[in-house]
Amino acid sequence: MDVKLSSILASILLLASITLIVKVLNWVWFRPRKLERFLRNQGLHGNPYRLGIGDMKDLTTVMKTEQPKTIELSDDVPPHIFPYYNNIMDKYGKRSFVWFGPSPRVNIADPELIKEILTKPGVFHKPLPDSTMVKKIAGGVLFLEDEKWDKHRKIINPAFHVEKLKNMIPAMCLSCSNMIEKWEALVSSNGNSKEIDVWPYLEDLSGDVISRTAFGSNHEEGRRIFELQKEQVSLVLQLAQFYFIPGWRYFPTKANRRMKAITKEIQSSLRGIIDRREKEMERGEIINNDLLGILMGSNFKGNKNVGMSIEDIIEECKLFYFAGSETTSNLLVWTMVLLSKYQDWQARAREEVLKVFGKKEPNVDGLNQLKIITMIFQEVLRLYPPAPLLLRAPTKTVKLGDMILPVGVQLTLLIGLLHQDPKIWGDDAKEFKPDRFSEGVSSAANTQFSFIPFSSGPRVCVGQNFAMIEAKMALAMILQHFSFELSSNYLHAPFSIITLQPQYGASLILHKL
Repeated sequence: MDVKLSSILASILLLASITLIVKVLNWVWFRPRKLERFLRNQGLHGNPYRLGIGDMKDLTTVMKTEQPKTIELSDDVPPHIFPYYNNIMDKYGKRSFVWFGPSPRVNIADPELIKEILTKPGVFHKPLPDSTMVKKIAGGVLFLEDEKWDKHRKIINPAFHVEKLKNMIPAMCLSCSNMIEKWEALVSSNGNSKEIDVWPYLEDLSGDVISRTAFGSNHEEGRRIFELQKEQVSLVLQLAQFYFIPGWRYFPTKANRRMKAITKEIQSSLRGIIDRREKEMERGEIINNDLLGILMGSNFKGNKNVGMSIEDIIEECKLFYFAGSETTSNLLVWTMVLLSKYQDWQARAREEVLKVFGKKEPNVDGLNQLKIITMIFQEVLRLYPPAPLLLRAPTKTVKLGDMILPVGVQLTLLIGLLHQDPKIWGDDAKEFKPDRFSEGVSSAANTQFSFIPFSSGPRVCVGQNFAMIEAKMALAMILQHFSFELSSNYLHAPFSIITLQPQYGASLILHKL
């Protein structure tokens, strides 16, 4: 009997082992080779598939080599921020693909194809396995699909209605005033001018605004979450170089352990804030005047089926923190850098601000009148989009343009290339010319769907109006109090670390007005 049982167990173990081996071989070899033949038969080109790692070793090597380099403000940005994609397209043309491990990613920079992809979120999902590292920092609607995405989006939308945004203006103004006071103190200690790295201050500003508008009276606790997320971003950069090693994120390395600890602390902090808010709600206190109140109101008093779980709320708060702070701080820092170089546009922007507000605090009605500043922001977002590439993957075999794409093929939407394509924007596509937006976005390019700094389609960034109002408020107040120019110590090194950031900060010389 024991012999028979042992024989059965051995057979089961052998069958399980064979099944696992077949699955692994299919994942690392047979499926990639099949997809490669499929793409090449359609005239798409790329490097030959290499077992398991694909192009990842070469990609990380090129990225590590290019990342520390500086470029001139007048240089093309895409070759610097997309060095490996640029190499592949130089070698194989626009109809090309890159291997991310065993998955081929087709390069897409055509506005019509991007339009079709982004307007069909049910057909083109985000490739979640590749987003695991980012999901530790920002979750929520960014990574949800189908019915759950639709449910969360409907709950979140009211937080960004015009009337709600108007109510957030005082909090934004207070945060901006605090930053301005810090700068004035620094400049006054050195006469009327001082060199300041404005980047950390702009990061703190956006984090403070998010803290106040998301958590109200608990904004000081919220700021700790912001600091932890900034540390997570730096850890992602360290871990990215090992991306091509299967299962690396589970290895107990120092960076992985720290990432796990930060994730746990953020969840604990948010849960504590949520628990206190829940008690406030039970006491009948006003709770729906900030993002957390709106999210929690969705499932208050037994409304669990149509609302969000506590875990859902935590993920949405993480996303709001990360996306909201990163988008605005990036927009502001690149705007200040470019206005430091293009002093004529800085003067025009200041003249407009003083005409609308004088030296008074900006208000929402006046912010809507800032046409020149709007043009400047649009041009900055064109040249330095917060997310210069997006990822999608078909959920079924689909036709895209003249290509047939089966499940398993992924798509890299190169927004940074799209935004600077001379065929779309003209021969001056690489230049800073805000007046190209003088007649609005629809007239700025010769092809529609060519300007998408906040994505587009049904999944367009829900917080884009929030980000623009905050950025207008901050820039208006900065222009009221200071003029600024590039320091000789400024090093131009934009690089995509999840979002497009200045690696060496932004050293500017501020002059008190």
